[in-house]
Amino acid sequence: MNIDGGRLRADIEANAGYGAIESGTGRGRTALTGTDANRGCRDRLVERMEAAGLDVRIDAVGNVAGRWEPPSADPDLAPVATGSHLDSVPEGGIFDGPLGVYAALEAVRAMQDAGVEPARPIEVVSFTEEEGQRFGGGMLGSAVATGGRSVESALALEDDAGESLEEALEAIGYRGDGRLDASEWDAWLELHVEQDTTLEAAGVPVGIVTTITGIAHYTAVVEGEANHAGATAMDERRDALVAAGEVVRDVERAAKEVVATDSPTAVATVGRLEVSPNATNVVPGRVDLGIDVRDVRRESMDALEGRLERSLARVARDREVDTSLETELDVDPVRMSDRVREVAHRAAETAGIDAMDLPSGAAHDTMHVAGVTDAALLFAPSRDGISHSPDEWTDWEDCATATTVLAEAVADLAT
Repeated sequence: MNIDGGRLRADIEANAGYGAIESGTGRGRTALTGTDANRGCRDRLVERMEAAGLDVRIDAVGNVAGRWEPPSADPDLAPVATGSHLDSVPEGGIFDGPLGVYAALEAVRAMQDAGVEPARPIEVVSFTEEEGQRFGGGMLGSAVATGGRSVESALALEDDAGESLEEALEAIGYRGDGRLDASEWDAWLELHVEQDTTLEAAGVPVGIVTTITGIAHYTAVVEGEANHAGATAMDERRDALVAAGEVVRDVERAAKEVVATDSPTAVATVGRLEVSPNATNVVPGRVDLGIDVRDVRRESMDALEGRLERSLARVARDREVDTSLETELDVDPVRMSDRVREVAHRAAETAGIDAMDLPSGAAHDTMHVAGVTDAALLFAPSRDGISHSPDEWTDWEDCATATTVLAEAVADLAT
């Protein structure tokens, strides 16, 4: 099969026009779920799906699915599904999500152009609210499609202004009916930009993911005593920020030690600090820390959690502060389907394209789908590993190359 790289590029660039932002160094967009920009993305995708002869349906939470069911396909057989998402982070890049959606559509068009006659129907899918920037914590549409969240609870989620997902979807015309059910699929494949430098460093155009990282989010609280910055002697202070700073240092040190001795893919980040009262002339009385721990090995994640607990206990003792820890999110690592990965490797070999195994350090909708059917994730290289930024870039040739592997794999699974 021959991928039309120009057609794929035109689709991605047209999608990038919705919510486009000014950037001196790259191309950015902001297309949050339920906004006018998101509606533009959705409208164009539906138009392009229908132009390719797909039967389009919208479910109750706005998931979009286009079904290709040529005469060769048995409608009673479970379909092969492929896709990604169209929403973005604020001031994000143009490839994160849309590459996977339009690569899926291009895979179908390439099959049509080549006269491929699949035995199974094929579905092209765009999930709602993968990024979690307006409603929920991310991967919302796929959570509903896999039964991890009810339609009702998803629709009731509200943004910071108090608008519900249901209201936002109705406003843009994408509050559909029913529920997309991923458990009915025979297999799922998603193509995404890597968001790291492994492929670029290796000079390999396609990655086949072995495991998607587990993720744990914690909120740690350090409570000392707010006091006057000028009148409180240095040896009389219970400074919550100084104590929290030691926790930040301990988290980094623990992650580096786990990487050196146990798992090279482990990471830990203190990404949020809320200091109270946050005034220059006041000794900080309280700090809330947001901590992100990830790895493809559950044991490493548990070890880092234990190190975090010990750090908080130590600073509580040494600094005479009170500390607490709450788990906000805890998702196990997810291994990809051996069956679908083998098909992807065979597809790359058939097309004469180099591919390599690698883990994913970011979460994707495929994590949820893998819980209900055989699923796999493909990567295209990211220049300098940059993503969630207007500087995010994947060469157009690499987009087409990775889409070739996707198309060959989908055809293999469906025939």
